[in-house]
Amino acid sequence: MISTRRPLSYAITLAVVMIVLLVVLTVGWVLVNVFGALGNTAVAPVYWTLLSVGTTFIVLLVVGVVMYLALSIKAINLNRRQSNFVDSVTHELKSPIASLKLYLQTLNRRQLSEEEQADFHRSMLEEVERLDGLINHVLDAGRVEAGHVDGEAEEVALAPLLRECAEMTCRRYRAPSEILRLEVEPCAVRARRAALDLIFRNLIDNAVKYAGAEPRVEITTRLEEGWAITRVCDNGRGIPPAMRRKIFRRFVRLGSELEREKSGTGLGLYIARTLVRRLGGTIRVEDRPAGSGSVFEVRLPGVAMAEQSRCEEPRAPSVSPA
Repeated sequence: MISTRRPLSYAITLAVVMIVLLVVLTVGWVLVNVFGALGNTAVAPVYWTLLSVGTTFIVLLVVGVVMYLALSIKAINLNRRQSNFVDSVTHELKSPIASLKLYLQTLNRRQLSEEEQADFHRSMLEEVERLDGLINHVLDAGRVEAGHVDGEAEEVALAPLLRECAEMTCRRYRAPSEILRLEVEPCAVRARRAALDLIFRNLIDNAVKYAGAEPRVEITTRLEEGWAITRVCDNGRGIPPAMRRKIFRRFVRLGSELEREKSGTGLGLYIARTLVRRLGGTIRVEDRPAGSGSVFEVRLPGVAMAEQSRCEEPRAPSVSPA
């Protein structure tokens, strides 16, 4: 699970500071009353000093209360998202386990033909791969949160990386490669290859998963003023404006977890945003220019490929800009 100790430590520290301020204010209020009752001009400077310090502490206490309220609301929202995450993971684990149990019971109790056994074994392997993908997704989120990404930073060419991510996604969803169209300028980004793979694999996976009845996903990359700008465009239902910032948070998914048709954990976009920011880039989502759908735009510091690298780079299928 992703650590929540940092917000909790902030809240505890803030609560302790507020308690100390309250004690100091109580003592100061007593002293102010004592010096005020004396009415002696010799103690007047002390009286006004205590009054000024007390006023400052009251302001700090009010600010602390507001900050504590904000942290409490944040903790409540995080607990709600974690509850959605638990519901999602429970469903994602229960479904393939139930299928595997049914397949094994059938194989154990009935005599099946070789063709039927082969179908059962293939289906069981798919369920195991589904479980493996879920576990890897959660582990990826934990590694990203801890800042542990495998590999050393290097100049990674985006064209073959994006093509590989697209092919893996098509294989996962058994979708024809024609639904994905790429137009990638020869450019490279200095980063760990594993980090870039996580970013674009999550974005392309979401684009295919949430595409319309006739999926169409367009991936374009261009180099502009030192930035490698990659846009992943789908033809799904789109994302409401009010949710466009929230979807990059941990465990956030659209709709109710128990009524959702698409599988997932709500961690993919969080992983992508965290890694993009660590690479000094930005990520945002907007409406598709024409028709329904969403466009995820990733900006990363990039460089043009050398001439030799351009010649070695396989040509990507052409596509109109998203």
